[in-house]
Amino acid sequence: MKRLLATCLAVLTLVMGSSAIAGDTTALTAIKERGTLRVGLSTFVPWAMRDKQGELIGFEVDVARRLADDAGLKVEFIPTAWDGIIPALLANKFDVIIGGLSITPARNMSVLFTAPYAHSGIQLAANKDKAAEKINIADYNKRSVTLAVRRGAFTVQTAKKYFPKAKLRQFDDDAQAFQEVLNGNAHAVLASSPKPEQMSIQYNDKLFVPLTERLSRGSEGFAIRHGEFDLLNFFNNWIMLRTEDGWLQERHDYWFKTLDWQDQIAKGQ
Repeated sequence: MKRLLATCLAVLTLVMGSSAIAGDTTALTAIKERGTLRVGLSTFVPWAMRDKQGELIGFEVDVARRLADDAGLKVEFIPTAWDGIIPALLANKFDVIIGGLSITPARNMSVLFTAPYAHSGIQLAANKDKAAEKINIADYNKRSVTLAVRRGAFTVQTAKKYFPKAKLRQFDDDAQAFQEVLNGNAHAVLASSPKPEQMSIQYNDKLFVPLTERLSRGSEGFAIRHGEFDLLNFFNNWIMLRTEDGWLQERHDYWFKTLDWQDQIAKGQ
């Protein structure tokens, strides 16, 4: 009798466990049922920014909208401070980060990354008056040099790697960091390309790019919570398809290799 009871209990436990698994709502299923993909991003040009009407535009915005449209979903953008964007994802404030987030081992400990959908790098833009004679890495790796960077970004790690002797001033966004250099309060600013190159074109009387090679090459991926493998599969397949048909490259070239969009954006970005 005891053996029979134990067997029945084991079978019941197995059935209940199987039912629970079958009843689990996966991340992808939850998004489909909601009908809306919630996207976390942080505004920085040209990845994501505000146009003159206050609407979000930029490379990431195009990517998220096309992704949602291809899946028959609506998209909701949730702008989030850069240094809090991963904690916000983990707190379920949104479904995915599509925000120029470079793939790093440290970040991968907290989030699950897709395959890369874009590649960038870190470049330096310097003040023409303040850093006119500084044309190589050694020139900027001095205690007398002040560098501006965006707080929490990969640029901070890059600055510490290549310029450990320099003073770092950290700001909430790229616009503030560049303004510090334009005002002559810092020798140079580190940021993801093409921002340094484009700003040097826009303010060619004040800024220049002294280095011929980028300081680093980054690979950007969507970030989701650990364990959401159904969502990972969906995103990876979408990235593969839009890479193969050239759509991702076309959108990247528009936002990163031209300034055709510049008249759309609000001042101060």
